Amino acid sequence: MTTAFILSMASVFAISAISLIGVFALSLKERMLRSSLFILVSLAAGALLGDAFVHLIPEAYAEAASPLSVSLAILAGVLGFFVIEKGLHWHHHQGIEGTEPSVHPIGKLILFSDGVHNFIDGLIIGASYLVSVEVGIATTIAVILHEIPQEIGDFGVLIHAGYTKVKALWFNFLSALASVFGAVLAFILGSSVEGLTLWLIPIAAGGFIYIALSDLIPELHKDGSLRHSALQFLWILIGIISMIALLGFEGEGHAHGADEAHIEEHAEEEHTHLEEEHPPHEIDHID
Repeated sequence: MTTAFILSMASVFAISAISLIGVFALSLKERMLRSSLFILVSLAAGALLGDAFVHLIPEAYAEAASPLSVSLAILAGVLGFFVIEKGLHWHHHQGIEGTEPSVHPIGKLILFSDGVHNFIDGLIIGASYLVSVEVGIATTIAVILHEIPQEIGDFGVLIHAGYTKVKALWFNFLSALASVFGAVLAFILGSSVEGLTLWLIPIAAGGFIYIALSDLIPELHKDGSLRHSALQFLWILIGIISMIALLGFEGEGHAHGADEAHIEEHAEEEHTHLEEEHPPHEIDHID
């Protein structure tokens, strides 16, 4: 247990460090960074949609006992993030008292949603290490590959929302640290963590869909030039394809866990079948 916990903590801290990938942008000139923002926003929109529809929603449906509960949780995520954004807009406009806003509420919304997602990643990583070290490492690598395109996109959205490069980097890192709390909670709750993730995963998917379709894509429509529109579409596709490309690797990690479950299930079936064919006294006689 101690080894699994230490490895789990090392994994989530490594994943949190990926949020600092935006540090490469600190060396870019402000004008150059601003001119490439539409690419980063497009990539973020594609990564969020790909994550929701390719990873989170299929996983939620595969694990849930009732498909209706997953659909309702996704809708709860969409409506929940709508309410949160309304609250952020209201608070923002009350605070600025009619002045021009310096930071768009989408920045806070992306930090909140990414924090929820990182928290779920921490839960999943912690639960994976409780199964075995091998499954934990496979899950960690899958999450790391998953996070790279999303963190680059998130950094671009924060810059687009009005944060400075340093603040965007810092707040993105703080949001990523939610994975640490998720992993700790996984070890505290043990096997019951699965029930929590069954609800959190579709809610996070709904939040990602809401942000991509209600905030990011409308921003892209503000630039109607043919060249930029084509590039936006291309980078949205790249974001989606990057999530699809991870399925093969993630499948290996899930398959490993599934194989173990299948072996246990098969052994149980064999034992039950033996008991049905031979009562306990006959089995003892056979032995």
